[in-house]
Order: sequence, then C-alpha cells, then structure tokens
Amino acid sequence: MPGGGFVKLPGGSVVVALTLPRPSGGPSGADGKVRVLVHAANRARALTRLRNHGMRAVYLRGNAEPPTPDEVTAVLHHPDGLLWRGAPEDPPCPARAAGTWGQPQELWHPIRALLRGTPAS
Repeated sequence: MPGGGFVKLPGGSVVVALTLPRPSGGPSGADGKVRVLVHAANRARALTRLRNHGMRAVYLRGNAEPPTPDEVTAVLHHPDGLLWRGAPEDPPCPARAAGTWGQPQELWHPIRALLRGTPAS
C-alpha cells in the first residue's frame, strides 16, 4: 500500500507526497518505489492531477509520510508543481540529516520523465 502524507501551506494550498511503486517500463527499467510530490489547491485536486497523468489507482490514506521541508521547497519552486524521484530503500529516520543515506540523493524530475520511460536531463 502506498505511503504518503500532506502539508497544508499558509496560503491554503497543499503539498501531497506519495510513495508509489515505479511504473513498469519506467526509466532504465528499474524496479522499486518513487516519491511523487504534487502542489495543488487541495488534496482532492492533487490526486486528480496524478490521475490525469495516468496514475489511476492513487489514494491518500492518513498522513504517515508527510513531505519534508526540502520536498516542499522543491515542489514549490518547480513550474509544474508535480515532481518525482526514486524513493530511498530505508524509511527516513528523524535522527539523520537530509541526504545522509548511503548514496547521494537522486535529483527531482518532472512527472513526464517518469511516465514516458526515459530519465530527464
């Protein structure tokens, strides 16, 4: 079951973060999970934006994995407001600083790169 959460911003909009299975035929054919971020007016519209891009079975249940402040900043500074990157294997640990996983963090990509099957440059 996909994990996810949301953050309500002071202006009334929300940022929704979901951890989903990587679509088959995704970039480089890799398996695993991706972290998807959406900025929208409300949670329902955020999920609608994902469904309009072909991700039909996307639901947000609970707020177990809300977006981090770095994720909120990334999605707010992107013109589309819809980003993804490979999710780390281990769940985030609050004691660790951001980006201290065993390997460097992958950069954020526009959602089109995930759905067309080639990595963005």
